Amino acid sequence: MTATLVLTGRDVSRVLDVRDCIDAVQRAFLMHAEGRTIPSGVLGAAVEGGGFHLKSAGLLGDRPTFVAKVNANFPGNPARYKLPTIQGVITLFDAVRGFPLAVLDSAAITSLRTAAASAVAARHLAREDASVATICGCGEQGRSQLRALVAVRPIRIVHVVDTDVDVADRYASEMANELGIAVIVASSLAAAARQSDIVVTCTTARRWILGRGDVMPGAFVAAVGADHPEKQEIEPALMAESTVVVDVLEQCEHMGDLHHAIAAGAMTRDDVSADLAQVVSGRKTGRRAADDVVVFDSTGTALQDAAAAGLAYERALAAGIGVLVDFGGH
Repeated sequence: MTATLVLTGRDVSRVLDVRDCIDAVQRAFLMHAEGRTIPSGVLGAAVEGGGFHLKSAGLLGDRPTFVAKVNANFPGNPARYKLPTIQGVITLFDAVRGFPLAVLDSAAITSLRTAAASAVAARHLAREDASVATICGCGEQGRSQLRALVAVRPIRIVHVVDTDVDVADRYASEMANELGIAVIVASSLAAAARQSDIVVTCTTARRWILGRGDVMPGAFVAAVGADHPEKQEIEPALMAESTVVVDVLEQCEHMGDLHHAIAAGAMTRDDVSADLAQVVSGRKTGRRAADDVVVFDSTGTALQDAAAAGLAYERALAAGIGVLVDFGGH
């Protein structure tokens, strides 16, 4: 085949959901532990009102692939232009021939794969009986995070927090109907977190919003929002007192909540217990005791994009979904 498959966000949603991504993302981290990946790369550029970042990586499985994702992140878009905060594309390549297999909408893939990574971490690091969760940030990522959590843990009660109460109310109503569980709007993140086995923060906060007195013994925290050096969700003291597992150590050192803990002198990179690939492969232990607080510092890696985009491409191609384009004019 010499044509490139183009998939819109709607196309991606037709062939893929967050449950599909969880096992695919776990396999990607396992392959990384086994040395069967193309190393991740990150490049960023700031502009007025937002910025652009590029992430790349590849999977060297039976059908080696490479992805390059370019995302634009403009937080003011919804209010100013009625456009999404995050927009972009992912290009999926055949890593043997260098041929571009597909171009996919990145927003749909990013939302799914980020939540899938949190679910993989929760599968290995949250207590098996974890049933009460808090989601802070009620946007599309917050929805994907909850859908992913209920796939791996017996969640029955969810507290939700957002700076916009109307957004939180709408989230609570819609997600309760969709998932058939109790979803309750909380008065504060700290109050909700103190009652929760699992806490997920997926915000654009620039200063920590979850502190060391805000989580109960045994909690699992997925810190998802700090994907840029200026973003921060977790107090350095909470990081220092917890078992910290990262998605990619080098990234978290420079752009995750680990970055802020190191800058504050609360931690060094040697204080990190493991990366997720080491936990998934069994090479290192994440949770050691039932009352450990475990923080998963998630900055996002293109390995996740490679896993999700590869699966979407295969399914769409088999189902005849998307548009085939011959970019080379052959």
